[in-house]
Amino acid sequence: MTARVLVGTAGWSYADWKGRVYPDPRPRGFDELRHVAGFLDCLEVNSTFYRVPTERTVEGWLHRVEALRGFVFTAKIHQSFTHGDEKAAGPAEARAFLAALAPLRDAGRLGALLLQFPWSFRDGPDARRRLARLCEWFRGDPLVVEVRHASFGAPEAEAFLVALGAGVADVDMPESPTNLPPRVRTLGQVGYVRLHGRNAAAWFDPKAGRDRRYDYLYSPAEIDAVAARIRAAAAKVPVLFAITNNHFRGQGPANSLMLKARLLGRPVPVPPELLAAYPVLAADAAPAGPGAQGSLFG
Repeated sequence: MTARVLVGTAGWSYADWKGRVYPDPRPRGFDELRHVAGFLDCLEVNSTFYRVPTERTVEGWLHRVEALRGFVFTAKIHQSFTHGDEKAAGPAEARAFLAALAPLRDAGRLGALLLQFPWSFRDGPDARRRLARLCEWFRGDPLVVEVRHASFGAPEAEAFLVALGAGVADVDMPESPTNLPPRVRTLGQVGYVRLHGRNAAAWFDPKAGRDRRYDYLYSPAEIDAVAARIRAAAAKVPVLFAITNNHFRGQGPANSLMLKARLLGRPVPVPPELLAAYPVLAADAAPAGPGAQGSLFG
């Protein structure tokens, strides 16, 4: 691989991670972000999709990872730009969003911004105009576009996406004739793989809640295949982010560590709670010891 590959999860604060990713009870002074960042390379900020963070919040993220050399964040752009009425947010709102993340950018900790569109967003003249406009507003930071509908898999649609100058996410999700399938190549200058899980029964159930939809643990064989796809993509870009979004009950962090071990070709430190919850990680777990990253868990 020629790219710098960073493996992480989407978000770091979930109630159902208690006792699986976080210790239970938590020791005094325990910090969720600091703990999860201690065994991953990056984290995708989910909260920015729902609200624009304050300067104090962003500076708090920086302070909590300041000892972790090379650690970076990616951030989902606010939903007002990608979901619903196009008139909900304009250039002024884009500038405000970018300004809010200035502390990460100035510290060299902002790896990429993600424009995540829903499955209902389909290729066509209106969609292309919207994409072009957004890419112009957010130009300057590494930008990634996530589209999910199969219409964006047509050659002319892919050519349009590449011409935007942004990266195009490789989305791993349940197969369907109307879902964009995983790509075996990288589109754009930033590699970005998002693993949503393959829980087809819940994914296509309109009554399924968030947790059910992302309730999926990739098997070792499935992670092997994802790792092979990433190796191929990493030969064509300078940086690639691999983000697990199958967050329910800590399955995302478990799969992140499985993937990280395969990409590195060696065992990696695994939090004891996560190893106890998912014994399949034993094959990928390095023993914790003094000076090892695993000592963060003690």
